[in-house]
Amino acid sequence: MFLIDSHCHLDSLDLSNKSIEDVLQHATDNDVKHCLSVATTLSGYESMKNLLMPYRSQCSFSCGIHPLNLDDEPYDANRFLTLAQQDNVVALGETGLDYYYQQDNIELQQANFKAHIELGRKLSKPIIVHTRNAREDTLRILKDEHVHSGVLHCFTEDIATAKQLLDLGFYISFSGIITFKNAESLRQVAKFVPLDRLLIETDSPYLAPVPYRGKENQPAYVREVAQYLAILRGVSLQEIAKQTTHNFCQLFNLQGALNE
Repeated sequence: MFLIDSHCHLDSLDLSNKSIEDVLQHATDNDVKHCLSVATTLSGYESMKNLLMPYRSQCSFSCGIHPLNLDDEPYDANRFLTLAQQDNVVALGETGLDYYYQQDNIELQQANFKAHIELGRKLSKPIIVHTRNAREDTLRILKDEHVHSGVLHCFTEDIATAKQLLDLGFYISFSGIITFKNAESLRQVAKFVPLDRLLIETDSPYLAPVPYRGKENQPAYVREVAQYLAILRGVSLQEIAKQTTHNFCQLFNLQGALNE
């Protein structure tokens, strides 16, 4: 069986008592044989790449600027273009809008989001989208800017939003949140999304699924998300693994690159 964690932040894990090698071995022991490590700043991407390049057979990379990290460093369009063109970068982001934590820079968030979409079109690379309390603007910008392709990661919206994203050709990724007691409405969405548009993720080190809730999340635990989805949808774990791995390879243009 071959599972993929489609969204994690390996460079944010607590490595004081374990190594990246330990984390990836634990993942492999749980049939999680590949993961996409996602940057939140350009400098963060560069340091993440240096950390993970020895393990690049097990990791892919995304390069971009999170809407909550726009003040961390000056935006440099040329630097972003140069980094985004690197062969190991399979996606741009994570990008998007977050009006829950920050509303004093909405115009800047939107400009940054649009820049990611434009570059994604230029390079024919998908974008990884974060949205919180910004559903309408997120959907409007994706449509108005003619997004090339992408995924709404750590999905927490409703079925109506899922429908609009599916109409745009987007994939939808579910995290450990679907295992939380108060997530019944989200579970309904997880049953609604077609199997050929589903991805699974941990968003580690955050949002560990039951039974690890409250602990540091890590890629190995995407198996819990897959298992929960399988039961929810009445299919086998093997089918969820096969379909989500196929979907990941389709979206991120990795057909034949992974040993499924």
